[in-house]
Amino acid sequence: MRQDPPFDFEYVTATWLLEAAKEAGARVFNDPAAIRDHSEKLAITEFPQFTATSLVARDAVDLQAFIDELGDVILKPLDGMGGSQIFRVRADDPNRNVIIETLTAEGARTIMAQRYLKEIAEGDKRVLLIGGEVVPFSLARIPAAGETRGNLAAGGRGVAMALSARERAIAEYLAPILWARGLLIVGLDLIGGHLTEINVTSPTCMVEIATQKGFDVAGLVIDKLEQACA
Repeated sequence: MRQDPPFDFEYVTATWLLEAAKEAGARVFNDPAAIRDHSEKLAITEFPQFTATSLVARDAVDLQAFIDELGDVILKPLDGMGGSQIFRVRADDPNRNVIIETLTAEGARTIMAQRYLKEIAEGDKRVLLIGGEVVPFSLARIPAAGETRGNLAAGGRGVAMALSARERAIAEYLAPILWARGLLIVGLDLIGGHLTEINVTSPTCMVEIATQKGFDVAGLVIDKLEQACA
């Protein structure tokens, strides 16, 4: 299963149906329970040794205190994709109150706050894990001038490059753990060597890496499927 967000009731229903198919003997990848139970934003909290300072909250007082303490943060919904509704908020931002009110729906919706990483200027690195194997190239999604977000959907420029030692170490640590859970295709997001998301619903950047570096990511997916089904 590889379906774009939103992660809504239809998505959950699809995982239930695929679980029934699995029980009936079908081979299903990714594992439907694994992708249903994996929150792409919250998953990083399991691996705090790799992450930037983060907060998950919906209470405005907690979020305001986080902004005051760090001075420069990123606020984002837990169910967004492609850079949608991501805000950079500084302590002196005159719109910080309304941004928090909007993102949390007046305190009814939980969001994530993270320390702003200036290394975003060098790219939001997408590192792919395929069947427990680390693709040796990342796609650095470099923000357009005047933009905070590196997402390709938000106008970012994709540049494939070899993994740094830090990126490879994080990827090699996570790859066997996530594959053991049944997650075939995983896209790690790293900024400045910090893990910011673990994407499993529909991680992209295979085509760009293959085009720029000649590494056949799609072929690796097929190889892993054949190995798993042997």
